[in-house]
This record gives sequence, C-alpha cells and structure tokens, in this order.
Amino acid sequence: MKKRMLVSLLLCASFLFCACGKQEEIDVSSDGTETVVSEENGGETASAAGSTDFSKTDEEMFTDRDGRDSYEEEESVRIRLNGDTAVCDSPSVQISGSVVTITGEGTYLLSGSLTDGRIVVNAGKKDKLQLVFDGVSVHSETSAALYILEADKVFVTLANGTENALSNGGSFAAVDDNNIDGAVFSKEDLTFNGSGSLTVTSPGGHGIVCKDDLVFTGGTYTVHAASHGLQANDSVRLTGASLTVEAGKDGVHAENKDDETLGFVYISGGRLDITAAGDGISAEAYLQIEGGAFSIVAGGGSGSKQGDTSCKGMKVTGDMLINNGTFSIDSADDAVHADGCITVKGGDFTISTGDDGFHADDTLSVAGGTIRIEKSYEGLEALHVEISGGDIRLTATDDGINAAGGTDSSGFGGNFGGNDQFGGRPGGGGPDGGRPGGGRPGGGPGGNFGGNSDGTIVISGGTIYVKASGDGIDANGTLEISGGHITVCGPTQGDTATLDYDVSGVITGGTFIGTGAAGMAQTFSDSAQGVLAVRMGNQSAGTQIVVKDSSGKEIVSYAPELPFAVVIVSTPEMVKGETYSITVGSSSGEIQAS
Repeated sequence: MKKRMLVSLLLCASFLFCACGKQEEIDVSSDGTETVVSEENGGETASAAGSTDFSKTDEEMFTDRDGRDSYEEEESVRIRLNGDTAVCDSPSVQISGSVVTITGEGTYLLSGSLTDGRIVVNAGKKDKLQLVFDGVSVHSETSAALYILEADKVFVTLANGTENALSNGGSFAAVDDNNIDGAVFSKEDLTFNGSGSLTVTSPGGHGIVCKDDLVFTGGTYTVHAASHGLQANDSVRLTGASLTVEAGKDGVHAENKDDETLGFVYISGGRLDITAAGDGISAEAYLQIEGGAFSIVAGGGSGSKQGDTSCKGMKVTGDMLINNGTFSIDSADDAVHADGCITVKGGDFTISTGDDGFHADDTLSVAGGTIRIEKSYEGLEALHVEISGGDIRLTATDDGINAAGGTDSSGFGGNFGGNDQFGGRPGGGGPDGGRPGGGRPGGGPGGNFGGNSDGTIVISGGTIYVKASGDGIDANGTLEISGGHITVCGPTQGDTATLDYDVSGVITGGTFIGTGAAGMAQTFSDSAQGVLAVRMGNQSAGTQIVVKDSSGKEIVSYAPELPFAVVIVSTPEMVKGETYSITVGSSSGEIQAS
C-alpha cells in the first residue's frame, strides 16, 4: 500500500460482540477533521481527457480509398514473380534480377514468388499506387521484402481468398541511405486492405515499419518480429482488419520525436491478438479506441517478473480514450497506462496484471463499461480517480482504488520508503494528545507515487466491488462519494483499512458497504446521509451482515467473502441521528447513525 502521511482512527460507533450476544456501545466523537473540497479548475473536476482533442472519427482517420479493395484486372499491370526474377511488360516496372521496382502511378497485380528478392516502389511524390497481392510470396535475405521508397501513398490489397507472405532472413544490409530495419519498410503512407491474408516474418528486426501513417482497413495479418511488430512514426490506424502479432519488443508502436501531435494510435474496429515481450500497444501522442476486440499478453503475463523493459498492456505517453471494445489483457506491468489521463466510457475488460489494472499519472475517469480486474497489485490508480458509471469488480494484493501524486513505481515489491509507526492504537492515546480511537502516524516519507495529499477520489455513480489485501479505497488527499453502489471487502490482518484518506472523506449519496481490519480503521469524516461504523471481534468470511431501520425494513444484507472486524455502512435511506439495528451472524444490537 502507498505510504500515508495522515491516518486517524474514526469510528462513529463501536460495538463489541461477545459469545452470549451482549453488546457494549462506545460513542466515538469526530476528531474535528474539516471537509476540504478541491478548488482546482474552479471547483470542477479535471478533464479526464487532458488537453487532447478526442473528436477524431473514422471519417477523419480513414479515406474512402483506404477501404476500397476493388480493382479492374483488365486495367491492372500484371507482374509475375518467378523465383529469382520476374516478368512484366510495362515500362513502369523495372526488373533487375530479383529486384522489381515500380516507378509510376497505377494498379499492379502481383502473383508468384521471389526466393531472395524484393518489391520496391520508387514513384513520383504525388503518385498513388495500388499493389494487389494475388498469391504473393517474397523473401529477402538481407533487406525488406516490400520497400516503399517514394510515392504519395501506397495501397496493398490482399485479393479475396489468397494467402500472401513477406519475409526477411534475419539481417539488413544497406541498399541506400535509409536504415531499413523491417520486413516491410515504407517511407510513405501505407494502407493494407482486402479480404485475403498476409504473413510477415522478421527474425532480425521489425515486422512492418512506416515512417508516415500505417493503416489497416481489411484482411487478416500474422506478424512475427524480433523487434516491434508494427512501427509507425505518424500513426497506426485500424478498422475492420484482423491482426495476430508476436513481437520481441512492442506489438504496436507509434512514436514521433519531431511532432508531439503525431505518434498516435486510433482503432475503431477489427481484432488485435498481441503477444509482446514489451508493451502490447504503445503510443506517444495519444491512444483512441472506439471499438474492436483485443487480446494482449505483455511481458510474459501477470505471473512474470518485470525487468528493465516496459511491458504494459496498453501504454500512452499522452492521453487515452476508450469508448468501446472487448479487452483481454494479461501483463507483467500495468494493464492500461497513461503518463497523462485515461478516460473510459465503455468497453468490456478482463485484466490480470503484475502491477496496476489502470494507471494514470494525472486523471483516471471511468464513466461506463464492464471492468473485471482479476489480478493486480493495485486495481485503479491515478492522481485523480473519477468514477461516474460502469460496472467495476477488482481484486488487488495492495490498494483497490488509490489516489496519489507522482509517477508510477508501485508493484514488484512496492518500492516505497519510510515506516508506518502509529502513535496510538484503538482505545489508546497518541502523540496528538490521545484522540479517541488512536493517534496519527509518525511514519517516514512516502515513495514515488504517494506521500502527498494532492490526490482525489470522486465517485458519483457506477457499481464498484473492491477486494483488496491492502486498503480498499486509499486517497492521499480527499475522498468524495455522491452516488453509485460501492462494496469494499478488505482483510483483517496487516496495516490496512477499508477507507484511508489524508484530508477528508465525505459521503453525500450512494451506497457504501465496507468491511476490513479494525486496527487502523477510518470512517467518513463528514456525511449528508447516515453512516454506521462499528467494530467487533474478528468475524469469519461469509458471516451475514444485516441492517434494518426502526420499522424493521431491511436496508442492507451482505456476506463478505473475507474475514472482517469492522463494518461501515451508508445508504440514501439512512438518516443521521436515527437508530438502526445491525446483525452480524447470530449477534445483534442497535446503533445511532452519525
């Protein structure tokens, strides 16, 4: 768990169960903690999309011709590949041994194979070319099998029902001033479409390299690469195609060192199956996903140890927007990561990770979707966590939802400095003068992603279930709940708490049900609706908790899947000052809501 700068034990009412069911009530007053509402951005929550313009649409990202895979055979230039040479009668095609160079605009229909050769496009800067692969196999032992040197744009169309292959032998020898390092290498815009298949093999370099925009609108692709599977300078754009990528580095990599607006990935459909030693998808400027099916294994999966290589499922240096899609991610490092902001408006996620399920250095905003984090170090982590919708269910070996400042260094041993030394335990005094229920910590400084009070967690909607071995909800700053249905299931052992905040924890709406350890428990510092907070001796997993109002109406019925010693309940039906009955297992008693 992240180091806490301030922890106070607050139980609005405490209630001990003994074997005969006799109860003892202990009234615990507030410690006077003020409710602090962040005034950042004029009192409004930070934009989850950061400064990125996410108004991009398919109409902007794909031209009509990107998706056009039709061609007229009679008007096409035919090129027949014959092992160590080729045959073509067009003056726009130059053949030198096993090197076929296309020099003019038009449609070219290729078939056959080259055992050690290459297809080169060296046309005019304004020329658009369509290369139709009709059963093509090209292998280049020491260069790119397909090399686009100059053109305006090249469209590679996979003819219906055909199988095609482009491969490199494992090394790259210089053929000009360009550093060719992929089995497919393009200096210009490159689009793949059609309904056939293409296998790209590069045992010594990247699979497909594009120095401009790399686009897929149709076809089935299998890429085996020692380095990046797909690499583009300006963008990678995918809709309607199906790609299987095995990469020794990143599966999909977009990066532009000269223009911060470029180096982005845009996906609105299709399928991506990625197995990568590095990141599954890595983008520099932004990552926008409007749909599609994704299966990503990064860094060997959640059971692997992370080395020096980044091995995240999906990573962006800027901001990320996910509107839809189906995602299965198994990653050694964070499953979904942004150095900026992440916005999730929809999608279906199944995640296992050795570190965080979702991590944003700035703001993580979840407004919709179904998120299942089956394994994580921390489930959701960001400086600002905003949840307004969605169905979230997560399991974490440390904190379930964590808001903290700084850069990500959690996981893999929890690299955080300092010691938690609490001046007071439940019922005892502390260095603050013996506040009821305990004192404040005197621990050392926090680590890289924790230890300050700038973090915020704001929950206004959604269904959230947290099963955490650390703190259930940990705000290194403020916590605000105004809606939604939140269930937190924490353990009874260790330095853990159902709720943990530094400045304030406020509930004004929604349903909150939390269980966990009693040793460092906090409840809400302020509320507009009634809150019950009780502690008792350790209860076994599956023990039923029932809360009823004075008329006998059942308000809450819940059986935690972990042992517990604290129960915190607040619902819109509960009113401050009213008395409620609570039953835990075979014992029951009455408590006044605070």
